[in-house]
Amino acid sequence: MENSEKLIIKLIYVLVAFSEVYGRYYRNLERFNIYTNGVIYTVDPKADSWHSNPVQAMVVNYHTGYIEYIGNNGDAMDYKTELSKTFDLKGKTVLPGFHDVHMHPLEAMTKLGGGCSIPKQTPPEDIKYAISQCKPTNDAPGWILGHGHSIEFILDHIENEGRPPKEIIDEIINTHPVILMDETSHSVWVNSMALKKARITKDTKNNPGGIIMKDLETGEPNGILFENAGNEIMDIAIVSFGNQDAANYDALSNALWELKKNGITSICDARTYWKRNHHTTWKRVCDNNELTVRTVLGLWAYPSMHDTEQIQKLKDLHTNDYNSNKCFLKINEIKVYSDGIVDSTTAAMLEPYAKNLHLPGLVDNIGMNYFTQDRLQKYFEQLPKFDFHIHAIGDRGVQEVLNAIEKTKEINGSRHRMTHLEIVNKRDIPRFKELGVIADFQVTGEFTLPGETRAPIIHSVGEDRAKDFIPVKSVADTGAVVTLSSDWDVSSLNPFISIQHATQRDQQSVSVKSAIEMRTINAAYAMRQENEVGYLGRGMAADFVVVNKDILKIPVHEIGSTKVVQTVLQGQTIYQLDKK
Repeated sequence: MENSEKLIIKLIYVLVAFSEVYGRYYRNLERFNIYTNGVIYTVDPKADSWHSNPVQAMVVNYHTGYIEYIGNNGDAMDYKTELSKTFDLKGKTVLPGFHDVHMHPLEAMTKLGGGCSIPKQTPPEDIKYAISQCKPTNDAPGWILGHGHSIEFILDHIENEGRPPKEIIDEIINTHPVILMDETSHSVWVNSMALKKARITKDTKNNPGGIIMKDLETGEPNGILFENAGNEIMDIAIVSFGNQDAANYDALSNALWELKKNGITSICDARTYWKRNHHTTWKRVCDNNELTVRTVLGLWAYPSMHDTEQIQKLKDLHTNDYNSNKCFLKINEIKVYSDGIVDSTTAAMLEPYAKNLHLPGLVDNIGMNYFTQDRLQKYFEQLPKFDFHIHAIGDRGVQEVLNAIEKTKEINGSRHRMTHLEIVNKRDIPRFKELGVIADFQVTGEFTLPGETRAPIIHSVGEDRAKDFIPVKSVADTGAVVTLSSDWDVSSLNPFISIQHATQRDQQSVSVKSAIEMRTINAAYAMRQENEVGYLGRGMAADFVVVNKDILKIPVHEIGSTKVVQTVLQGQTIYQLDKK
């Protein structure tokens, strides 16, 4: 027995010695990318890497794209092998790759139909020349599409007895149907021929989620189509385009370049129009190994589509691991609108608006619903595999969504996310934490800041309700998961502008550290990938950005001008400044 024990001990020593030799041999075959002399804010929830203790170095396994070590320069250099490469960061700042959980990349970069730009802050009668430059193109048979105008300007114009957009456009173009989308995408201006193509008359009723604005005296459509009514006429135009798929592909390819240039490594497409083949465009880019961002698609829930048919279609499109060996694409979210927007009094409010546009079909001047509370509840119940991404702007819209989630919260482990959240009743603020609902805010636009830019909001809802407009800090202080996103191309894609603006909002300001977390680890949680990315640590995927400023130490007003020097996705450099 004694000899047997000695033999076992000897075998153990032999195995240990062999493993050490093999380990050294194996490591020499490994290729590591070693980053040294940086200011690395890991955003690791288990470590302090902020003001007092940013780390210097990081080691990334070239073959797997995962982080092997993060810490000091000396220990990092222990990973150096014949195949390794060392990168001197020269004091530059490193952050986890930014997430943007609400954007519209295909729509932002599309050239479908040619399009033309209409100056937004110009009186409607003064944009005739811009409209006259809009021409039909070969890919848009007969249709003329444009974008960029301000719904606020045309509504004020009509309120002051100005001509409606139908008459203005007809005077310039009456031989082709024209659709001009406003800067928020929540309304369009159209001419008489477009109304005829869509079979919209004085007798046409509003479909769910849509409003056809009409002359108060004659009842005739005046050329403004709000919300889903605008989406539906756009669908009529786009379905006639012969090059829709090619245009979608080009738009997405161009969008991917903008994403990596801005240090964005994870996104959610916040309105994937599957009837326009947006989802198949993403799949084609994925299949061609051209997808350079981790992506979750939010399938659009069409307000006018029959529920039974739509729910089955959405079930059929769901996947958590599409072609996972080639790219990072999941189709596991649904984008649904609860209400509209404040400027056009279509956001759902608990109390009447301060102004009244007399929109047809709306009762008591408290806004409208795309999806009612009961209908939302039905979709939550019948689509438990999806996380829902829900547009809710007015306090009634917010409350109704929270009610629907509360009634269905036991169905599954959903991570439903509500976005915009501009006017929120104080009683509902604690419910985000209580119900596990993620609160997603956009603060990049100038209109979100205090001051004169908020005047249209005050005009719509009054001073008191506008006081805590977009309550980022109030919701974050409850312990709820809060994210920041761009809503590109409604607002700038630049993540540093959103971080800067989040710290400049008077009573609703948050710290730079908190804003960074909202763009990284919090957003990773929203995308169900917090164990893969969102912070920098051993065993995490190497998604990170190198930037030219230490945004935790410079004056806040300078953060927005920060530039991305390098973007890395799964250990591979996908963007280098001045190297396209």
